[in-house]
Amino acid sequence: MTDARPTFDVGYSSGVFDMFHVGHLNLLRRARNQCRHLVVGVASDEYVEQLKGRPSVVPCDERIDIISALGIVDEVVIDRSENKLAVWQQRPFDAIFKGTDWQGTPKGYRLEREMAGVGVEVVYFPYTRHTSSSMLRSFLAGGGGE
Repeated sequence: MTDARPTFDVGYSSGVFDMFHVGHLNLLRRARNQCRHLVVGVASDEYVEQLKGRPSVVPCDERIDIISALGIVDEVVIDRSENKLAVWQQRPFDAIFKGTDWQGTPKGYRLEREMAGVGVEVVYFPYTRHTSSSMLRSFLAGGGGE
């Protein structure tokens, strides 16, 4: 049997988590397996609008309730900007977990540089390509379903 101890003490993952789906769950499960204490940042309504150019479908307080209810999450914080150093200064962590959709991109390289400056490792997990909140939003807007 292999040693299943987590690699990191405190891990951090963030997202909008609008219309929570299996891709979100996959990321958080993988993150949970890599750290002793999992902190999850939920994007504020203002940040979502700035980031996406439109409001979230589910308000921030409800998204926080959903993430908080997951037994794999130890702590939830509000994420207010793309600047993850600001979050780290308020709630230090050893690793930040992102989907592979960030890997090899300008925003991924920037995150790696910023986090390396404070000794935080960026860990990428496979992105769940068959579902996303954007896909769900598009499906619902098109009247798909029943």
